[in-house]
Amino acid sequence: MVTIINPARERLSRDELAVGVGVRAVRGVEIAPLMATAGYDWLFIDLEHGATSVETAAAISVTALSAGIAPLVRVPQGDLNLGTRCLDAGALGIVMPHVDTVEQARAMVNAFRFAPLGHRSIAGNYAQLRFEPVGALDAVKALNQATLVVAMMETPLAIENADSIAAIPGIDALLMGTNDLCLEMDIAGQIGHKRIVEAVDKVVSACKKHGKWPGLGGVYTRELLEPYIARGMRLILAGNDTSLLMNAATEHAQFVRDCK
Repeated sequence: MVTIINPARERLSRDELAVGVGVRAVRGVEIAPLMATAGYDWLFIDLEHGATSVETAAAISVTALSAGIAPLVRVPQGDLNLGTRCLDAGALGIVMPHVDTVEQARAMVNAFRFAPLGHRSIAGNYAQLRFEPVGALDAVKALNQATLVVAMMETPLAIENADSIAAIPGIDALLMGTNDLCLEMDIAGQIGHKRIVEAVDKVVSACKKHGKWPGLGGVYTRELLEPYIARGMRLILAGNDTSLLMNAATEHAQFVRDCK
């Protein structure tokens, strides 16, 4: 039997937090072992808002597999073909932004799952299998099991449809994009607003009902992360390369300047 280890999925299956970090500005493959050593479980390789190419995403993904950290790639809205290319190149999950409807979620499953759940085309020679020659049936079973298919909830319509989206076989997690959701609700930047709290509860409830994992993105401050995690969030995007580097670098520069 062929097995692929997805560190993020392993954490989630034990009802532990799967903690991820965004990769947008840093495009060297060193980011994978760096973040694995720092204690993260998954990379959020961002092809929606960054300048990263599919080739770079593939290189980071292959390195991440060896480093023991799960490479998940966010593709632009609706770009199913790019998602399948990233999976074929080594990703262990795809995050699709702005999934508002059941139809959009089903399209994800069709594209990113092999039969019988979906209609993904088999390529062979998978980095996730260390490029070993593996029979087609064993390969697709292992890849279907290891891959995370994540729908982002970023609009009031998505929150309204959270229960129906979570009910779809093949969808693993609903990841809230709180900043875009705030914009759509005309409460820009107010990620602690009661309407966001209500949305968090709705997503968590939908996921619990259907055996899926609720996720949280865009919330990086400790005073908000802790209560949202306490409400049931499990797939946590805890920051990104730029903000973590800037925060640490700024703090240390100030410390040095203050030395007497």
